[in-house]
Amino acid sequence: MSSTLKGITLKGSAELVAEFFSFGINSILYQRGIYPPETFTRVTQYDMSLYLTVDPKLKTYLNSVVSQLKEWLFDCTVQKLVVVISCLETNEVLERWQFDIECDKSAKESSAPREKSIKSIQEEIRSVIRQITATVTFLPLLETACAFDLLVYTDKDLVVPEKWEESGPQMIIDSEEVRLRSFTTTIHKVNSMLSMCSRAVYVPVPLAPCPCFCFPPFSLPQSVLWVFQHSTCCK
Repeated sequence: MSSTLKGITLKGSAELVAEFFSFGINSILYQRGIYPPETFTRVTQYDMSLYLTVDPKLKTYLNSVVSQLKEWLFDCTVQKLVVVISCLETNEVLERWQFDIECDKSAKESSAPREKSIKSIQEEIRSVIRQITATVTFLPLLETACAFDLLVYTDKDLVVPEKWEESGPQMIIDSEEVRLRSFTTTIHKVNSMLSMCSRAVYVPVPLAPCPCFCFPPFSLPQSVLWVFQHSTCCK
């Protein structure tokens, strides 16, 4: 970790936020039952028990996304990440887990560490992930096989790797929104929000895991939305 116990650097901030997204995405996929529970292993992070995938393809995919995200966080060119959960049969979007990212573009690699400890940042991150975990108490259970997409909004004119492609926002018509907690490193701030389909009535059924992982972008006045495409897609 490129920070001190009492200070945070640009590189250290990018690493902490990317790490949050790794655990956060895994938590959403586990809590929402997108993959069977036996494909996850329990680990301890942020002084709490969390679950990480052991599925080789999904693990490789998520590692690739988080690695690229870390670079964009370091360059301060990423604006938001969205986890989209949709019905595999109809492609209807059921949930959007949106994480807005505010970057202090004045921060440079050579800048002095900001006065915020890693411990306090991790405590804030723990509160966000606990809230994600707690959503299972009020969210409807998914009644159909579902897939997920990872959407990343970046600054315009950003050169992206060839596996990423421009995408649409995949919005929910007639949605309900819940504001979640935020956290800040003083260099990056992450604000969280959950949007869900207000018409959905979900009931759990045994599901086969979806082998598809999609991550693209779409154009906005000041940003572009990208999705990173997996080599196979079941949609």
